[in-house]
Amino acid sequence: MNNQEFSDLMETRFERTRAVLAKKASEYARGDRLSNFKRAAAAMGCTPERACLGMLMKHLISIIDMVNDVDQGGGHILPMWDEKLGDAINYLILLEGLVTENA
Repeated sequence: MNNQEFSDLMETRFERTRAVLAKKASEYARGDRLSNFKRAAAAMGCTPERACLGMLMKHLISIIDMVNDVDQGGGHILPMWDEKLGDAINYLILLEGLVTENA
């Protein structure tokens, strides 16, 4: 992949990330953009960061399974990679929000 192709890939990812996080904000956030992690943390008896990490792990495990499939000669279609990688990126951004808020 050359530099321009990689730059285009990044811009596409950034656009998708913005769109998904904006859409999900209206679906999940109740006033506070990070409220679901705080509510989950209260229910689980942990920090919001730990709750977010737990939710992120589901997506990371799925990505690990997909990479294992590649290692074994299989593969997945690009839209599936896009979804799974996008989910992980979004959760990392949300985790950053929690960490920044509590710094």
